[in-house]
Amino acid sequence: MTLTIADAIQRGLRFNLGSITANSSLKQLRGERLAVLSGMLPHIYGTVTVVGQKLDLQTLGLATGIFGPTPVPVTIGPFHYYSALANFDENVSMTSVYNLRQSKASADAAEMSARDARELVVLAVAGTYLNVLAAKANVVSEEAQVKQAEATFRLSDDQVRAGTIPVIDRNRNVVEFHTEQQRLSSLRGDLTKQMMQLDRLIGLPVDQQLSLSEQLLPQVMRAPTIDEALKAAAETRPDLQAARIQLQAAKDALRASKAEYLPSLGVNGMYGVQGVNPNKGASVFQASASVHIPIFEGGRAKADVAQADSAVSQRQAEYADQKGVVELEVREAYVDLQVATDQIATATDNRAVAAETLNQSLDRFRAGVTNSVEVVQSEETVASAERDYISSLLILNLARISVARASGQAELFTPNMLKGN
Repeated sequence: MTLTIADAIQRGLRFNLGSITANSSLKQLRGERLAVLSGMLPHIYGTVTVVGQKLDLQTLGLATGIFGPTPVPVTIGPFHYYSALANFDENVSMTSVYNLRQSKASADAAEMSARDARELVVLAVAGTYLNVLAAKANVVSEEAQVKQAEATFRLSDDQVRAGTIPVIDRNRNVVEFHTEQQRLSSLRGDLTKQMMQLDRLIGLPVDQQLSLSEQLLPQVMRAPTIDEALKAAAETRPDLQAARIQLQAAKDALRASKAEYLPSLGVNGMYGVQGVNPNKGASVFQASASVHIPIFEGGRAKADVAQADSAVSQRQAEYADQKGVVELEVREAYVDLQVATDQIATATDNRAVAAETLNQSLDRFRAGVTNSVEVVQSEETVASAERDYISSLLILNLARISVARASGQAELFTPNMLKGN
């Protein structure tokens, strides 16, 4: 399977557990908001009732003599009647209004949290993708080192056969050749493990073979200024927005608890048909309105207010702390980017110098003016410079992702980062 970083990110957003869990939480909170809204809307329903009944009047306090000498029957019935009614119920209070606002704010905060989860998935997938590219580059570089060490070994073997150098010089080159082979085997194993981690992150079988179609970029791209990044982070970081909305939700919950001291209004009624049989019925209706005025409820409202006020204080502290975290992450990301920029420049120069030194050592070795010690040392220097260069490439590209994440732009920036954008 050929894969770009954009393909990997899209698969990660679809199949990674973090993104799926965040979306599930968002759906749950949206359902809770609908439940709160349903409690505020009128409830209209129909009922069809058929009644058969016989009453003992004495149990109702109606006995002979209560109305004078007029006899009162002991029982009445059995009798039957039916009713078909449309019923209406509605309850309105400021508590329910603020509860609705609080549930909406909680759903909005969950949406921001889901966006933040997507950013983290993008960060994880892109970081793993870049690690695979670095591991692949290390393997390619080490293969070149193995070929160089083998060529040097063949040259020294020919010179030993010709009697121009001692056997010890050839043995040094043999050891260097075998050492490079061991490194290559280790790097290939590391590449395989990195591939398996990427497979798992994006929902593929861990034995799926991948062909990554991009390479690490050595160019240092222009980044926004740190002030621009701080401003963008304050406006777009989803975790900061979620903390701000959660603070608003806590304030609405506090208003809802204080509104428990206020009166509430209830309206209900019915309209329909009643009669002794379906062929004979009369229109009936009933309408009533009531005002519920709290007088004494055992301190329940006071307890709710105290709990809600404590939640507001906690959310305020969390929001203030999150602002500090965001600013810290932005500034740290720019420090990492500056360090990575300096490192890539140094690593590029060292790489060129090490390659030139190896060429000169090989020329001197062929001419017989030096021994294999200098060649082996030069080969080790080249291998170290190549590893440092690839490590610097990885750190530079990871720093670019960190800047994008810190400013809340990871999902927007990362899919195109290896295209030079």
